[in-house]
Amino acid sequence: MSKKPKILVVNDDGITAPGIKALIEVAMEIGEVTVVAPDSPQSGMGHAITIGKPLRLDKVNLYEGVEMYKCSGTPVDCVKLAVNKIFKGQKPDLCISGINHGLNNSINVIYSGTMSAAVEGAIESIPSIGFSLDDFSWEANFESCKKYIKQICLETLKNGLQQGVLLNVNFPNDSAPIKGIKICRQANAKWAEEFDERTDPHKRSYYWLTGVFQNNDKGEDSDVWALNNHYVSVVPVQFDMTAHHAISNISSWNFDV
Repeated sequence: MSKKPKILVVNDDGITAPGIKALIEVAMEIGEVTVVAPDSPQSGMGHAITIGKPLRLDKVNLYEGVEMYKCSGTPVDCVKLAVNKIFKGQKPDLCISGINHGLNNSINVIYSGTMSAAVEGAIESIPSIGFSLDDFSWEANFESCKKYIKQICLETLKNGLQQGVLLNVNFPNDSAPIKGIKICRQANAKWAEEFDERTDPHKRSYYWLTGVFQNNDKGEDSDVWALNNHYVSVVPVQFDMTAHHAISNISSWNFDV
């Protein structure tokens, strides 16, 4: 009988979030599950790590048959501690992050704690996937995501991923049935940010970040298009941020001083 794969489950919404519960349930159908997740919500943390103060890692018992730990740090801290202190260098076969309450498509991948946890897994040469759903509600329905998550995880375990590559998977909302999966590129879209300025009782200004998502991409091969047309978007992501196509041009500049 073949050995079950070891699966590390992380997230950024916190260890008690409904999204991670759904991901754990799928992972348990595939392999041996270890969970390391923040003890409180860490959305928008990007690839932040904790420096200058200690980290806490406490074992918890929320689901039978699952080894679980809550961490006082960021999603990336969770992966680092899992690899170094729980797996002790014997890396898991798969790292999956989510299911995030809210999309991480397009430029959101830069800010996402969910995706940064998966990126950290890939940095550690672990096949890694981030999962997100277009629903911020704590009562979001993750059931329609599960069969796709299972298939994507199984295919990743079977085929592997290239070194330095991970998957960013986003699910459309449940306003209509999912049509299938699209392998996509990241859309050219961004947030047009505004800051709502208010005044506290001491007459000091403070600000709430607001804004709207602007899609400047008309292509039908992007993650935004796929989600708008009710497909699951799967974008291969890399953490090498070198603009390789720009090297030759910039090499021609005169840097003599």
